[in-house]
Amino acid sequence: MIIAGRRQALLDEITAAHHGMRGMRLDVEDSRAVGLLARQVQEQFPGLNILINNAGISRPEDLTAHTVDLSVARSIIQTNIVGVLQVTAALLPTLKQQRASTIITTTSGLAFLPLARFPAYCASKAFLHSWLQSLRVQLRKTSVEVLELVAPYVQTELSGRSQATDPNAMPLADYVAEVMRVLGEELMSSCGSACPVNA
Repeated sequence: MIIAGRRQALLDEITAAHHGMRGMRLDVEDSRAVGLLARQVQEQFPGLNILINNAGISRPEDLTAHTVDLSVARSIIQTNIVGVLQVTAALLPTLKQQRASTIITTTSGLAFLPLARFPAYCASKAFLHSWLQSLRVQLRKTSVEVLELVAPYVQTELSGRSQATDPNAMPLADYVAEVMRVLGEELMSSCGSACPVNA
């Protein structure tokens, strides 16, 4: 299993706690880094069969200000949209080589019911929702399945540290358990008794 992210210290912490997991540093805003990751994966992990696009940032924006600062929106678009498109495009050749593979991309309920304080973030997730529908149709004759994971409000630091302890947010452990349950049901329904079991 490979985990990629910008913070090397966090990657080291996670891989140290999970034997067999490989950490690879990646800033999805850096096109060259995405290309390098794809080449490393092709060389070192040619059997890659699952891509989980989970990178994302969220910041509030004030569009009523006298001078609107678009740097926040640009950063959100670059990470949440362009980053996902680049990583997916870079790893698709490897994924299509497999007998069966899956792309899972995290969007948000805010794609459908936006929160006005976070306009670019909500719009980025709406973009991904639409894009994933097109990707699914275009890949329908390949071995690649495309899934969208519509996340609720979860206790993470996505929009600040207060979100990680907000009692109104779903506890992260509960969210992970629910996602794994749903994905397990999806796997069983798609391949029935022919599913491989890893113990």
